[in-house]
Amino acid sequence: MTELVIQNETGRLDKVVSQLMPEISRSKLQHWIKSGDVLVNGKMEKSKYDVQPGDKISLIEPDPVALDLVPQDIPLDIVYEDDDVIVVNKPQGMVVHPSPGHPDGTLVNALLFHSPLSTINGAFRPGIVHRIDKDTSGLLMVAKNDKAHQSLAAQLKAKTNVREYIALVHQPIKEESGIIKAPLGRSPRDRMKQAVVEDGRPAVTHFKVEKNYENYSLIKCQLETGRTHQIRVHMQYIGHPVVGDPLYGPRKTIKGRGQFLHAAKLGFKHPTTGEELIFEVPIPPIFKSTLDYLDKTNSI
Repeated sequence: MTELVIQNETGRLDKVVSQLMPEISRSKLQHWIKSGDVLVNGKMEKSKYDVQPGDKISLIEPDPVALDLVPQDIPLDIVYEDDDVIVVNKPQGMVVHPSPGHPDGTLVNALLFHSPLSTINGAFRPGIVHRIDKDTSGLLMVAKNDKAHQSLAAQLKAKTNVREYIALVHQPIKEESGIIKAPLGRSPRDRMKQAVVEDGRPAVTHFKVEKNYENYSLIKCQLETGRTHQIRVHMQYIGHPVVGDPLYGPRKTIKGRGQFLHAAKLGFKHPTTGEELIFEVPIPPIFKSTLDYLDKTNSI
C-alpha cells in the first residue's frame, strides 16, 4: 500500500494522484478509485473529490491479472543486442505486448522466445520500457534485466533519450518547423481515443518539415514527452493528421497501406557502460514506395 500526505496540492482526486504518481495512468487511477482501492482519510471518495492540504490518500494497487505469456518463434528484426538491452525494429501491424484483445503473436511473445526479459513490469509487459502503436513501425529498446530497465526508464523520465519519427501527414505545412504543446488525456467523446484536454498530462512534440507535396507533408517529429498516441493526436490537433491513421485520420486517405508513422531514430545511454548509443532504421518499403509515387505525381 502507498500512502500520500497532501502538502500544497489541490484539485480532483484522480488528477492530484496522477500528478504525484505519473507512472500510473489516470484512467487506471479512476478505475481504482471507483473500485475502492484509493481511500481518502480512510474513506472511499469519487474521482471528482476536491483534495485539500492535509488529506491522507491510501492507494492499494490491485494484484495484476496474470496473462499466459507463451514464447513464440516469431521472426525479429534485431538492430542491436547485448547482455542488458535489445533494440528491435518492430514491423507495422505488430502489437507490442499481450492484452485482452491480443493474447499472443505480439512482440513480447517473440522476445520471450529469444531471450529472458526484465521482470519490473510483471506478467503484462516484461522488458518493455516504452511502446509504439500497433500500426507504427520502428525502433524500440527492450530491457533484458531489471537493472537495465531501471536505467532506461529513468532516462525516459528525465527526457534524455532521442526519439525521432518520420510521418506523412495530410496537407502541406507552411511553417518549416514548430512545437506543439497541448495536454493529452482520454477523449470525453470516445474512450478508444486520446484528445487534447484541458486537464490532460503535459505533452510536447517538435516537428520539422522535410518536404511538402500538393496534398501532403513529410515531417520529422521529436518527442519531448511520450504520451499515448501523442504524435497522432497532436498532428490532428493542428489540422495535419497522419496519413492512414485509422483513429484520427480523415475518411479520405491513402487506403490499404497502413499508418505512415515510423520510429526512425532512437538514442540512449547504455545502462552499464554509459556509452551514448544511437540507432537509425530506414522507413519500411511500403512507406518508401508511397513517397516515390508522390514524388512523381504529387510534387509541388
